[in-house]
Amino acid sequence: MRTVFLADIHSNLEALLSTVNSFKQNNIGKVIFLGDIVGYGADPNECILRIKEISDIVISGNHDWACAGIDNIESFNPRAKEAAQWTRKVLTDQNRDFLLSLPLKEKTNDAVYVHATPYFPESWQYITTTTIAELCFESFAQQFCFMGHSHIPAIFILNINGSISEGSGKINITKRSRYIINCGSVGQPRDENPLASYGIYDSEKEIYQLIRVEYDIKKTQKKIIKAGLPTYLAKRLELGR
Repeated sequence: MRTVFLADIHSNLEALLSTVNSFKQNNIGKVIFLGDIVGYGADPNECILRIKEISDIVISGNHDWACAGIDNIESFNPRAKEAAQWTRKVLTDQNRDFLLSLPLKEKTNDAVYVHATPYFPESWQYITTTTIAELCFESFAQQFCFMGHSHIPAIFILNINGSISEGSGKINITKRSRYIINCGSVGQPRDENPLASYGIYDSEKEIYQLIRVEYDIKKTQKKIIKAGLPTYLAKRLELGR
């Protein structure tokens, strides 16, 4: 079965629609969303409705919490704070309730799904090094942990000998290794590549692959500016950071 992993749309409808069009061509069995439907962009309600339609599992992210009113936004940088305040005003009651209902973590027999870390998801920490990855591997027993949050695709591999290595792009999955996989960001990549990012895991072929997708960045930028959101939030999309 092929499973799609999405994260960090951040109210970028154009990126989401292009991503969905991309993976629809791949005979997908499940869609797992790993947090942050909203924040930063101009189409929060539309993105929530689309994610509800296509996803089998939806995990909450820090911006979902903030925009739904669970988290205090005082720790956000000024642009993120302004975007969260704007999003709070435009969310429908139904969509706010949906964000409030989302879990921080889900588990299956072979995988853990979180936005940030598996050991303390509500702390919103980032997994950026093998040292932090080692702590994470100790906190779950499944073969896989899939996540988002950093907006940067990453793969950490706990090898049979106990060492931790890093992968990228397309990797072959081995049964005796364990994996922490970040699928990057659909709506706001930060790896200096502006293309939308998502992942596909093929459990039959035992392959995980990162996919990049073009979308209409200029249309998204115009919406952000028209909504009165900070211009920087539009500019950064073309820079991929």
